[in-house]
Amino acid sequence: MNKRNPGKCCLALAALVFGTIGTATAAYPEKPIRLIVPFATGGGTDLQGRLIADKLRQGLGQTIIVENRTGAGGLIGAEAVTKAPADGYTVLMTTASISLNAVLQKNSMRFDLLKDLDPVTWVSNTALVLAVHTSVPAKSVRELVALSTRAPEGLNIGANGAGTTSHLSGEMFKQFTKAKSVIIQYKGGGPSALGLATGETDMMFNTPTSLLIHLNANRLRALAVTTEKPTAWNPSLPTMNSFYPGFVTDQWYAVFLPAGTPKIVGTTLHAQIKKALGTKEVAEFYKQQALDPIVSSPEELTALLKSEIAKYTDVVQKAGIKTQ
Repeated sequence: MNKRNPGKCCLALAALVFGTIGTATAAYPEKPIRLIVPFATGGGTDLQGRLIADKLRQGLGQTIIVENRTGAGGLIGAEAVTKAPADGYTVLMTTASISLNAVLQKNSMRFDLLKDLDPVTWVSNTALVLAVHTSVPAKSVRELVALSTRAPEGLNIGANGAGTTSHLSGEMFKQFTKAKSVIIQYKGGGPSALGLATGETDMMFNTPTSLLIHLNANRLRALAVTTEKPTAWNPSLPTMNSFYPGFVTDQWYAVFLPAGTPKIVGTTLHAQIKKALGTKEVAEFYKQQALDPIVSSPEELTALLKSEIAKYTDVVQKAGIKTQ
């Protein structure tokens, strides 16, 4: 020890320690990264997640392992991320459903959305499409409503899982139209779209990403979108809002990290995701899938979560949906 100037010695030691930590963090990533997608393969989140993962692999020079952890409307996968080490090697890509579940499952959720996850960026946004199986004779929203209200038990409505925006839109349809329909839950957008395409259900609200393959094969018929205004993807489709003012939902996708992850990790991922969204391949995919790429700051994503929670709280209360 430097007896003449122990303070100087301590400063030197501190500089060495923090310098080592800074070097280690700056080396991120040093090993493969798990990207948790809390929905089934083939859905909008999964397809985007795999495309983004491939771009991250190229940009970061590390393997990105996409892991589908399904169940509970996306909460099982999200909870797994909150329990993972906050070291940047477990990443969550999820949807607007997480803010809806913060309302529907507020008494049973085992993590706090605003405290246990660190936002990285909003990735994209899309409308939900009201689609019916081709065996359903309705060619418009008005015909569908008339058909569903005439049927003693309404029509079967498919949903991407309890607590998803697809589920909420189905509940809103029942609320606005007074139809006594039954909602059938699936484990993700891909399975629910397949269920509609095979005639297991009569109608559903789902993302264009999940429905396009079946729409293009003429197994399904699109009747409307749930955004406030018509979409660039298919401007000929009317909005549910034009028939029932206030019937507005959408689906957004975003990336999160476990709370407490070093900021350099979030900054690195944010920069790489922004770069990925600017590539020609991603831009073309998003256009084909009716997705709008969006890069936000972590603060903007936090503000979105808060506004969505407030909106869904109001919708759930008006719909009379019981929270758990």
